[in-house]
Parts: sequence; structure tokens; C-alpha cells
Amino acid sequence: MERQKRSYPIDSRFCFIVNVFLSLTMIDILKQPWPWYIAGPLIGLTVPTLLILGNKSFGISASLRHICAACLPGKIPFFQYNWKKEAWNLFFVLGILLGGIVAILFLANPNPVIVNSNLKAELATYGITNYNSLVPVDIFNWSTLFTLKGFLLMVVGGFLVGFGTRYAGGCTSGHAITGLSTLQWPSLVATVCFMLGGFLMANLILPFILSL
Repeated sequence: MERQKRSYPIDSRFCFIVNVFLSLTMIDILKQPWPWYIAGPLIGLTVPTLLILGNKSFGISASLRHICAACLPGKIPFFQYNWKKEAWNLFFVLGILLGGIVAILFLANPNPVIVNSNLKAELATYGITNYNSLVPVDIFNWSTLFTLKGFLLMVVGGFLVGFGTRYAGGCTSGHAITGLSTLQWPSLVATVCFMLGGFLMANLILPFILSL
């Protein structure tokens, strides 16, 4: 005579507890900075993914040109092209914007940004002591905007970043990620210039501006 197999249903309360634990753990992970060996490969994998899915190049700054080509009524030759073929790039950038909004509203880490003690001591000499935001509110605020230091950092700096990316034919994502991975010589030159400019700015120019 065959013995009947007895089934033991899993307690629904146990499943609920496990799901809550996993959800909380995932939220905690999302709120923390990801190490380079996780975030780096994830960013790098966007290049082959875009190439395989649609033979597209990964880049961010080109979206500004597409927006201008779609919105500007003038007959400027630089904006006279079929921008609709690159509409996917606009959706890509929109996704980055929405992701940032979701992250800051629901996944923001309430703890202050961790800064090296030596750097913290150096920044304190320039009056930067608040690390509760992603950018130091001591210098990035409306009142500082109308000072020489704030104008140079926010207005002139923003203009140079936008002008530089278009003059170089791409930004760090287009050159340093896509360009280098596809072995493009101009991207190597541009990336070297990015790095040299960053070292020069961080060690010589920025301290001078912060001391104003």
C-alpha cells in the first residue's frame, strides 16, 4: 500500500519576515556608496550592451545638442541633422535624471558624507565644514552665487564644462568609457587632457578660488 506524502505548508508569517528582511537589506545597500569594483564594471558594461542592442555609443553630453536641434528654430548648421535618430539618448538621459530624483527622495543616506581627515582639515581653512549634502552647501548656495568665488565656481565653471565637452567632441563618458574601450586615439588624447586638467584644477586653481 502506497504511503501518502504529507505536505508541510510554509508559514506565511515566515515568508513575510524574510521578504521584509531582504527589502530592508536591499534598501540599505542602495543607500550606501558602491565600491569601485562593483560600480565600475556596471558602468563599463553599458558600452557593450548599447553596441550589441543597437550599435549605439554611450555618451551624455551629446543629449544637449539633440535638445537644441529639436528646439532651436534657427538654421544653425551645427544643429541641422536628423536628431530623431538619436532620440534614444534623450530617454537615456531622462532616465538618469529620474533615477537621481528617486535616489535623493527615497534612497538618500542621512549620514554626512565621509571625507578624509586630512582633506577635511584643509577644507576647514577655506570655511568648508558642512558635509551633510552631496555638494558643500558652504559654497554652493544662492548667496555665494553672487560673489566672485561663487560666480567662478558655478557660472564660469559650468560654462567651461559645457563648452569643453562640445569642443572636445564628447565628455568623460563618451571619451573615457566608450572611446577608450573602442580604441579611439582622439579619446585617449581627450582623456589624458581631462586628467591633467583635473590635477591642475584640484591642486592649483581650486585652492586659489576658494581663498577668494
